[in-house]
Amino acid sequence: MKIKIELDGELQEEEIIIKCRELTEKVQEIQKAVANAVSRAQKFVLYKGDTEYYLPLKEILFFETDNTGICAHTRDSAYTSKYKLYELEELLPASFLRVSKSTILNMDQVYSIEKNLTASSLVEFQNSHKQVYVSRNYYKLLKDRLNARKGAEKANRKRSRI
Repeated sequence: MKIKIELDGELQEEEIIIKCRELTEKVQEIQKAVANAVSRAQKFVLYKGDTEYYLPLKEILFFETDNTGICAHTRDSAYTSKYKLYELEELLPASFLRVSKSTILNMDQVYSIEKNLTASSLVEFQNSHKQVYVSRNYYKLLKDRLNARKGAEKANRKRSRI
């Protein structure tokens, strides 16, 4: 596989093109990885009162519904979003996962999960007092996705050492 970078000062916006003979699983993985990297670097428009804030997605711990709409939580603050939860599910990169009817969390920020066999499990975030509950219906999916990410990170570290 070849990787090329072509510089073009005339471009208005960066463009990534993947050329392949056929659409294989490996090519799809590369496309997903590039899309996720681009999405993580994106800034998201959020609101607090009349002020607009442009926050990187990596700073958001989770989104949740409350009485006033959708809140985006960072380590030390909360902002409102004009999107509905189902719209966020479509817009956000793969590092975000719905974990209950009212919550989407950033898996990159998960610190711990306290499993509860009979009720919702509790998720804690890195360097924050904030917590969310994962419903029993979403618990297995969250664990599977976290384990898959952990396995991919190990493989990447192993490849980079070679």
